[in-house]
Amino acid sequence: MNTASTVRKQTSFRLSEDLIKRLQEEARRHNRSLNNLVESVLMAFVAERPNKTTLAAMKEAETSDNLEILDLDNFRSFVDSL
Repeated sequence: MNTASTVRKQTSFRLSEDLIKRLQEEARRHNRSLNNLVESVLMAFVAERPNKTTLAAMKEAETSDNLEILDLDNFRSFVDSL
């Protein structure tokens, strides 16, 4: 994430005092601001969500009986030839 050119919008959330305290302690432990910690945690959360194509591929891999077995020796030879 390029923070120099990222437009930021101020917002507010209502969080429990206990959660805020825990987040502040975690931010301090990592030598980060509370804002930076929360933003990076939220960014990681939304980045981990697979898109439709990935979800379809995951479902196919889980349910398919026609999966091929990867021959690692052939694969290594292929990679070495690149």
